[in-house]
Amino acid sequence: MATLTPEDLNVLGADIQAEEVKKELIGKYPTKVARKRAKQIVVNEVGPDSCVPEIQSNVRTIPGIISQRGCTYAGCKGVVLGPTRDIVNITHGPIGCGFYSWLTRRNQTRPPGPEDHNFMTYCFSTDMQDEQIIFGGEKKLRQAVQEAYDLFKPKAISIFSTCPVGLIGDDVHAVAREMKEKLGINVFAFSCEGYKGVSQSAGHHIANNGIFTHVVGLDDTVKEGKFKINLLGEYNIGGDAFEIERLFKDIGVTLVASFSGNSSYDYFANSHTADLNLIMCHRSINYVAEMMETKFGIPWIKVNFIGAEATAKSLRKIADYFADPELTERVEAVIIREMPAVEAVRDEVKPRCDGKTAMLFVGGSRAHHYQELFREIGMATVAAGYEFAHRDDYEGRRVLPNLKVDADSRNIEELHIEPDPQRYQPRLSEADKARLEQAGIKLSEYEGMMAEMASGALVIDDISQFETERLIELYRPDIVCAGIKEKYAIQKSGVPMKQLHSYDSGGPYAGFKGAVNFYREIDRMVNSKVWQYLKAPWQKHPELAAKYAWE
Repeated sequence: MATLTPEDLNVLGADIQAEEVKKELIGKYPTKVARKRAKQIVVNEVGPDSCVPEIQSNVRTIPGIISQRGCTYAGCKGVVLGPTRDIVNITHGPIGCGFYSWLTRRNQTRPPGPEDHNFMTYCFSTDMQDEQIIFGGEKKLRQAVQEAYDLFKPKAISIFSTCPVGLIGDDVHAVAREMKEKLGINVFAFSCEGYKGVSQSAGHHIANNGIFTHVVGLDDTVKEGKFKINLLGEYNIGGDAFEIERLFKDIGVTLVASFSGNSSYDYFANSHTADLNLIMCHRSINYVAEMMETKFGIPWIKVNFIGAEATAKSLRKIADYFADPELTERVEAVIIREMPAVEAVRDEVKPRCDGKTAMLFVGGSRAHHYQELFREIGMATVAAGYEFAHRDDYEGRRVLPNLKVDADSRNIEELHIEPDPQRYQPRLSEADKARLEQAGIKLSEYEGMMAEMASGALVIDDISQFETERLIELYRPDIVCAGIKEKYAIQKSGVPMKQLHSYDSGGPYAGFKGAVNFYREIDRMVNSKVWQYLKAPWQKHPELAAKYAWE
């Protein structure tokens, strides 16, 4: 196939264009590689009952391809446990493995008082040397746990295994049990060696299992409040959780626990007393939601607080779930109060952004949720995908019964959970479930990203650096949203790049005020003239014009 140019795309229809782009991307690969990548790059088509094409995901990245993925350790320590302020998280391994020992994203937290623990700014690592790699590092790990306890007196200490630890066979769980008995605090470990899964998604699963096994359910104290909820899969990047918590307070619901933005050990321990779980990032936290439902009877619903309309819809969903007239009235009052400011800024920036295009290749739920914000200002998403998604994140949970567990997924333990004999308490009666179904509220359901994307858009799982650069050349989007690894290569191509893993210096973008922040920032980025100066004049117009001096 001849190489496409941007001019070629101008004469192609939208659906044909995406198909041609797909052929262009996989046409550069060897036959075997192209066959695999063809299953991971699909042209979206939303059919009846929101049916979408099948996409291959949660499979190993092909060796030699530059992926944007992280490792299992990054997902466990860096994503799920990292934002918890009062657990000392010790990375067991060489310091070169300890990048995520430090807080690498802009997770924020707000301890109740100055005397309360906040270890998020610290970096804890056993710093294994050659001696420990050869003779074992358990002794050094014991010393590290003891030293952390002596210095900080934390409520809990967690231990995270890196690749060398798994290879040499250190028993981090035995050390954790020993130190738990010795110190009298909760000490627990995670076998989250970086190679344990195909991406950081395996680390999320391992973290969920560990939190549920060692922490959830330790405190049966029931907090005051008529409506008690947990917010799962919200990591308080740039202060997102603060904005959502403000809305919860205004509508009169009690936030028992957040997994894991602005979170604490005590919140996790008490989370089983909530009435309802709300899931933001489905991939990273659905395991805990399902286990809490099985053991304690807490149902969960999918919400989205990214985008003004999505926020209003999610607040109304909470009110409909509890079916309380006063709660419904407060929700409507908050929406009426917040929307005028949102609409004013939206109406201001939309004429400048309308018709522009975006590409989103971000982990978690962000590649899905942020399309809502772009739509609100008239921008279309031409291509999107995740770094570590499973098929249900793309196609919806309807595909779960047909999924086959492969060898890589079997590396992750599936906990056998049964209803708690004393504490299992179904929050909903059959009549309540029928009422919710009639109101259009689906329990334990997520329709996935593709059902809400336009037909003809490209969906790409585990995008490579080559594919990113070629897509930019072909589509020339007005903005790309991705992570820090891709940021500078994208900017060098002359396209603005919004970093949505940690927001660079921006945020919050959640809720109503977050939408306003996002509108203004995207308006500045896509309409800035600085990008036209990326190429020198002689690069744009290489021909030279001159005349002789005597003329």
